[in-house]
Amino acid sequence: MATRNYQSIGEVLVSVKTEFPDITISKIRFLESEGLIEPERTPSGYRKFYEKDVDRLRSILRMQRDEYLPLKVIKDRLFETDALDGQGGDGGSIEPVAPEPDEELAEAPTGLQMSIEEMSAATGIDRERIRELESFGLVKEHGPDGARYFDGDDYIVLSIVKDFFRFGVEPRHLTMYKHFEEREADFFESIVMPQLRQRNPDARRGATASLVELARASRKLKQALLRTNLRQHLT
Repeated sequence: MATRNYQSIGEVLVSVKTEFPDITISKIRFLESEGLIEPERTPSGYRKFYEKDVDRLRSILRMQRDEYLPLKVIKDRLFETDALDGQGGDGGSIEPVAPEPDEELAEAPTGLQMSIEEMSAATGIDRERIRELESFGLVKEHGPDGARYFDGDDYIVLSIVKDFFRFGVEPRHLTMYKHFEEREADFFESIVMPQLRQRNPDARRGATASLVELARASRKLKQALLRTNLRQHLT
């Protein structure tokens, strides 16, 4: 199955946010307006950041953070690097990224902390809808008052539920998934609890591996049962 080999500006924000907590979509757009990065555009005007564009952005941010260089010096340094590489700014061809298996869940970005404004910009889901999802317990703000944030798990949930919204599904309709997964988590914990109670590190690692296998088997079973129940409409 083909997959796109580029990221949107929101996805780029998520991918660099852990290393550069102060990065914003506005700053990425500013660096583009200054000619330091040049992402492609779709016919409708959306930015397409390939791997080379994200690497270039990271280099710029590191030079600002670690060397305190002004943008003009950074731009000159980047142009010199491009000339030495013989790229001339075109970047060469991009190898397509191999698709992940359908049944595998995307790994949540570790250490990610985003305000509701940043999460809204990164996922394309408006703030009111995020708050509605939060009221149903599907996402949850963390941290002390005055420094609240959403994390990588919230980003994954929002990226998934966005697909439901395209079909007119409302946040309240998704609570059935939350209730089911809470029961399923309790069930899986009861299976591995004997291992979790042991102080032996090997036993605890075994419990973690068991949970991963149980989660994978669960996804496959749910897919099979759903396909069975919808068979009359899918044939």
